[in-house]
Amino acid sequence: MLAMMGMLIGGFVGMFSETSLNIALPQLMVQLNVTTATVQWLVTGYMLMVGVVLPLSSIITKWFTTRQVILFALVDFAVGAVISASAPGFGVLLFGRMIQGIATGLILPLMFTVAMQIFPPYKLGAAMGMVGLVIMFAPAVGPTLAGLVLGIASWRWIFWLFVPFLVIAFIFAVTSLENIAPVTRPKVDFLSIVLSTIGFGSLVVGVSLASDHGWGSLAVIGSLLVGIVVLAWYTHRQLNMEKPILNLRAFAIPGFRIGASLVMINFGIILSAMYLLPMYIQKGALVPVALTGIIMFPGGVMNAIVSVVSGRLYDRIGARMPARLGFIISMIGALLLAFTTTNSAIWYIILAHVILMIGAPLAMSPSQTHGLNALTGPIAADGSAIMNTLQQIVGAIATAIATSLLGIGQAAYSGGSHAAAFVNGAHYGFYFTFVLAVVGFLLALRLPKQAR
Repeated sequence: MLAMMGMLIGGFVGMFSETSLNIALPQLMVQLNVTTATVQWLVTGYMLMVGVVLPLSSIITKWFTTRQVILFALVDFAVGAVISASAPGFGVLLFGRMIQGIATGLILPLMFTVAMQIFPPYKLGAAMGMVGLVIMFAPAVGPTLAGLVLGIASWRWIFWLFVPFLVIAFIFAVTSLENIAPVTRPKVDFLSIVLSTIGFGSLVVGVSLASDHGWGSLAVIGSLLVGIVVLAWYTHRQLNMEKPILNLRAFAIPGFRIGASLVMINFGIILSAMYLLPMYIQKGALVPVALTGIIMFPGGVMNAIVSVVSGRLYDRIGARMPARLGFIISMIGALLLAFTTTNSAIWYIILAHVILMIGAPLAMSPSQTHGLNALTGPIAADGSAIMNTLQQIVGAIATAIATSLLGIGQAAYSGGSHAAAFVNGAHYGFYFTFVLAVVGFLLALRLPKQAR
């Protein structure tokens, strides 16, 4: 536990950072004079950097010790937080956010890899539930804490809030973390690094540009085509290399393939809903920012409870039943959010959020453990990096698609009320969340029964 503590705190701050700024986006749009499509880059740009760094985590841990990587990541995050907190404009703020994304991309896969190495098999479900608590609870509670901060101070204090936690994590890492894998320093394939960066980057940029330029624009289609072609080249190269940067052969193992797919879909559900909900509450239901955070608090608490319970459920009954039930509950929560209006009661919004925050973590931790448990040996570290990489990329894409649908829904509204138009746009986004939950449920039907 002491060995994990520095990473868990760092991972919590990283995942907290993914959604904590969501609640401040309406305020930032006004203060920085930017549009919805532009301000979403504070979310997608962060996740893009996480997704770019994650595929490199396996090779990085072969060149540097676990302690070196984690200590660098914690310092890097603190630097990014200070830059963001003192940013004079949008460009510098985005730059600081992207620096923070590098740190999160380094910490996330190591949390899973270290947990898989230091905990015995019969405690693995509980250990992964603990890691899942960080992954799931931090994004859920982010808007609540950020809302309280915004109620008494400016958005800059959200970033200053990160620094003391990072200092504590740094102390734990210095005193308790040891290296868990040999430093072999293999040859680095720089072409693979370039292909990975361009491929994932073009994909996220293409989807994000659709919010401003539309899906039929040349810039969007061009970026998406470049991303798909380059990622195909990257995949082919990794599968044919003796020592790939990222061992994509893990997808040949059915258990990992299904588990990783379920995790990606689940993260898309969470990120799309957590992006839309704070903005709906403020700009659709016209609720003050501090109260917005309080409204989202019960869902965050429920998320934490279910994250812990679902990890233990995997140890007892496997992934099949929790995952199926989790996606069904997520469908209900997404539909309830899609039926909101400008006059929806606060209790109704809280109920819909709580239901979604029961379903998503119920499916997440068992699916994640099922996928990683299917891997053994050196490929296990690659499995963690693959799963976390695709999780972040899908999260960024889901956020960008939700933004695009929000704009389409607003434009489709014929009335004169700005609040009603925003609610209509949010409905389009929540329908997308519902569709993701349906796809997740259908895929969960393929999970096997738990072997005794």
